[in-house]
Amino acid sequence: MPYSIHPDEGYTVDADAVDYLDDTLVDGGDRWVLNFGPQHPATHTTLRIILQLDGERVVRAIPHCGYLHSGFEKLGEHHDYNQYVCTISRMDYISPIVNDVAWHHAAEVLFGIDLTPRCKVVRTILAELGRIQNHLLCVGAAALDLGAFTGFLYGFNERERIYDILDFLFGQRFHPDGTRVGGMMRDIPDMDVFRTMVRNFIDVRLPKAMKDIETLLNTNRIFIDRVKDVGIISEEEAIAWSLSGPLARASGVKRDLRKDEPYLCYKDNWDGQGAEAVKFDVPIATHGDCLCRYLVRLEELRQSRRIIDQLIDNIPDGPIDSDPEGKTRLPDKGDVYGSIEATIQHFELVMTNRGWDTPVGECYGAIEGPNGELGYYIVADGGRCPWRVAVRPPSFINYQTFPKMFEGHQLADLVAVLGSINVIAAELDR
Repeated sequence: MPYSIHPDEGYTVDADAVDYLDDTLVDGGDRWVLNFGPQHPATHTTLRIILQLDGERVVRAIPHCGYLHSGFEKLGEHHDYNQYVCTISRMDYISPIVNDVAWHHAAEVLFGIDLTPRCKVVRTILAELGRIQNHLLCVGAAALDLGAFTGFLYGFNERERIYDILDFLFGQRFHPDGTRVGGMMRDIPDMDVFRTMVRNFIDVRLPKAMKDIETLLNTNRIFIDRVKDVGIISEEEAIAWSLSGPLARASGVKRDLRKDEPYLCYKDNWDGQGAEAVKFDVPIATHGDCLCRYLVRLEELRQSRRIIDQLIDNIPDGPIDSDPEGKTRLPDKGDVYGSIEATIQHFELVMTNRGWDTPVGECYGAIEGPNGELGYYIVADGGRCPWRVAVRPPSFINYQTFPKMFEGHQLADLVAVLGSINVIAAELDR
């Protein structure tokens, strides 16, 4: 055997993993191989990392991603442009409403549809609520993995309020599947109730939760020592690895699609009448370690709250669908049950190709998701379903840098680095 293995019982060599290891790193040394996950709590039963260790120091880390085998991309060939939203919301399942917005943004690029001002505002609010939802869990889980269980509760409890808002809007808490081509599943049931729920969250509950998290962690000697100078990625490396989102911005990369390729209410004249884009700042750090990634996400929480604050009291009137009377949208469910015309329209859209004026072509549409650039590449052949769908999931791109971030650190640092990346496993195995 060309390498030595630590003799302690309980550690076994994975035959598949050994093929990946560079024998030159272990010849003549006391190096051993350790499987980290998928049963470890920090890997959430869906990640497996093969570690080559020299004592407590990691010489090499080889991530094995994909234990869900969901086939998300292939399913896009069998679902129409509205049905597929139920599939893609399961990818980044921490903030599924953002997936909905991203998919239909790409579909509307393909169809050449311009949303109504009301729909743009509602989608922007929902996208920022999803960003808050994602960051709260990331920050809380990163603290939890390092032993700060209380920090996890601070973040996780407030996510329930966002689920309540989604439940009020769409009738589902975890996977709202709320967007449709050119609009939404339905309009806001009661504007006063919606505004009250959102105001209570961004004005009362979220600031308190953030204050609690910062009081617990920002000056906590144990937490700071565990994340400072750990998992460093430089600006040049972040660009070379195609990082985006908080990981890239924590390394000094000044890029945010909401600013650089604006959409919805992030661009000027979004209502067609000269309305200015929402105002917000893009937080940038420079050191590129786990602490910077934590601080960038905290500041993004504040900026998301700032965006929602500008919009929630200024939702315009008018239709929420771009073609409310046309034949390219599903009719309201109440109309389907009570009108023969709506029943026929529903049948034609769901069961046949009629009603879909689908172009033949291809497009790529992307938004700034909580973890970075979330994009969909669509190839259409004129049918009711896409001919091909490919996803640009930020977690997959970000996770590739894990070996670079982690090699040379202590074994105990693994959970700190992994938590700062915020890997969503369903985006890995598509």
